[in-house]
Amino acid sequence: MKRVEEQSMRLKISGKWSKAILHILVWTILIILPYVVNLNKGRPPHMLTSIEEYQFAKLNLLSYLLWIVCFYVNSQLLMPKFFYTKKYGLYITSVALCFLFSIIVHSIMFRGLIPDIYFSTVRAVWAIAPSFLLTFAASIAFTMISDRNTEERRTLQREQENMKTEVSFLRSQISPHFIFNVLNNIVALVRLKSNELEPTVIKLSGLMQYMLYETDEEKVSLLTEIEYLQAYIDLQKQRFGQKVPIETNFEIHDNTLEIEPMLLIPFIENAFKHGVGLIEAPQIIIDLNVQDHCLVFKVKNRFDPAANETKDNASGIGLSNVSRRLNLLYGNQHTLNIERNDGWFTVDLTLKLAK
Repeated sequence: MKRVEEQSMRLKISGKWSKAILHILVWTILIILPYVVNLNKGRPPHMLTSIEEYQFAKLNLLSYLLWIVCFYVNSQLLMPKFFYTKKYGLYITSVALCFLFSIIVHSIMFRGLIPDIYFSTVRAVWAIAPSFLLTFAASIAFTMISDRNTEERRTLQREQENMKTEVSFLRSQISPHFIFNVLNNIVALVRLKSNELEPTVIKLSGLMQYMLYETDEEKVSLLTEIEYLQAYIDLQKQRFGQKVPIETNFEIHDNTLEIEPMLLIPFIENAFKHGVGLIEAPQIIIDLNVQDHCLVFKVKNRFDPAANETKDNASGIGLSNVSRRLNLLYGNQHTLNIERNDGWFTVDLTLKLAK
């Protein structure tokens, strides 16, 4: 389905952008961190020369690389291996080892860049601790937010794929059901040796073309779908003639509206399947009206409440599947009411079409 593929592509792009924004935000915080906590507050109180100021600036710059290493070691290794698996003792031990590693690396950089100033380990611990803790806090927050967003995207993608698969499955069930009914119509015409057989076959050919080539699309023109419904009704009229009064009314004023293919036909199929035969005064009424992008579709057929119909293996497939499709595709944008009252079986569907 094109819409599902487009949504998946937008999801991937938005995921990449959100992750990049998170990285930028985190490293913006970490870059200004030295100016907030004053990493060099433990330096000697005497005035620094310009050379020493330059040396401390290089030390701060290289410290960023140290924090980057700590950040991603925690994010990519310690969090998945220990934190998420609830091995908190090992996680705390690993963090302590990272802090020790940071002190050692910092002392090496300090002695290499600023040899004229005495390096105090105690002073270094107090100077590095705030940056180290805030780096790990930022890493933990980043990892948890990023992993949560990733899991939400995966969940949404799974739902989209499940929806795509389920809709395709339901549609594949509806199509054989329809073919089964129409072929029964043709068999009846053959037995009657009706002159309507040839135009019926031609009309069926047009319906098959629609089913094979149009229903692969995510949506079709509502006018095309109505033409399909009208062709099906014409085939049924040819079969029953004057035995079953059939009233139809299709009103649509916007030729740009679209709908999922094969969505309405099961209701009409059901009316002909259970509204004819050994029923006194059978009658079928079909009404479709569209106003302000709201489709109102009603199908009524008489039935005998006392009759014990012997249901074949295909009975009920259409209505249950179309109800499932409506829930998958439209959710709370539709209402479907099915009633049996005073000898009438009534289907009333209201559908909000996208603008």
